[in-house]
Amino acid sequence: MGEQPNDPLAKIKQKIELEIRAVESELVNDLPKEIAKARAHGDLSENAEYKYAKERQAYLNARMGQLRKRMGDISMLNMSNLSRDSAGYGSRVWVLDTKKSVKIEYKLVTTEESDAAKGLISTTSPIGKALLGRKVGDEVKVQTPTGVKELEVVRLKTIYEEEE
Repeated sequence: MGEQPNDPLAKIKQKIELEIRAVESELVNDLPKEIAKARAHGDLSENAEYKYAKERQAYLNARMGQLRKRMGDISMLNMSNLSRDSAGYGSRVWVLDTKKSVKIEYKLVTTEESDAAKGLISTTSPIGKALLGRKVGDEVKVQTPTGVKELEVVRLKTIYEEEE
């Protein structure tokens, strides 16, 4: 089916692509020059500039791997396969914290979009994972860093309803 014209993931893909380009540029252009300059100083065993440049190179190579994997994961998220009647990416989910009798609204988003203070929670977070596939009336127990939360889904608005 290809990408939809209103691809909600386009900004995230663009952000990751920009970081990939920046990391690539540093790996291909900047670091080789720093390493060559540090080598020119002689003894590499006590050369802090060389050691730092090599450590930075290892970090950037690892980061590049993470970014490419993330881009692949996001590309695999097929918007047309999202459920129309249960919680998934882009859904707004209103839950009742049954222990505290408090209603909370969450929006399920990608890791890059998450901002817990604004109620934007990642589908990979403990609460986000627990809410995936849930419908109104479902109850879930979630282990969080602050303890076990008992939540009941009281209202749901999927990504399809958000667009309307």
